[in-house]
Amino acid sequence: MLNKIVQSEFPVTLLGAGRVDLAVLEEALGIAPTLVCADGGADHALGIGLRPEAVIGDLDSLSDEARTILPAHTLHHIGEQDSTDFDKALRSVAAPLVLGVGFDGTRVDHQLAALNVLVRRADQRCILLNEDQLIMVAPPLLEVALPLGSLVSLFPMTAVTGRSEGLRWPIDGLQFAPDSMIGTSNEVSGPVRLEMDQSGMLLILPRAALGSVITALGQQSAHWPRR
Repeated sequence: MLNKIVQSEFPVTLLGAGRVDLAVLEEALGIAPTLVCADGGADHALGIGLRPEAVIGDLDSLSDEARTILPAHTLHHIGEQDSTDFDKALRSVAAPLVLGVGFDGTRVDHQLAALNVLVRRADQRCILLNEDQLIMVAPPLLEVALPLGSLVSLFPMTAVTGRSEGLRWPIDGLQFAPDSMIGTSNEVSGPVRLEMDQSGMLLILPRAALGSVITALGQQSAHWPRR
């Protein structure tokens, strides 16, 4: 908990400056009503009448109008330029779950940077949401019921191995790596059980699976076991 700007016993919504779908944000806030913004995400919040508990980042994207409206104690400037605003914000939050909205958009470099942060900050459980999908780091074990035929994509950000049940194409025995074997466009064939041997596998599911995933995560440890 040291050096955490926001500490919550309940899920937190983290709003970025990228493309934001209002329905997605409303869904996130319905689950995680505490709102934290990464830099210019605060302008999105103010534009729809929301006031964040904290705004975290290098604050170079925050408008002058937002600086005038928001109380000074809610603005948390982290000036170093070796990390993104998403990284600055995520590492500054201690919560059982963070729902990230506004970290998806047309710039591929921004999207890749966000995925990099997800993996590097895997100890802070975070799910990124857009209009169609959710993206998260696959935990050591996930058992979740999903509709038959649902899309399940696995994309390794490092060398990863694991096992599965309930997928049309099992992953047992496969050596995943970003420059070789990937696991996109799999589908649900029964109750899903995913077991990963290492952190670093991105799990991509339909956004409609959010409630089921959160329920399943609540039954699992938040952290990878120490080896």
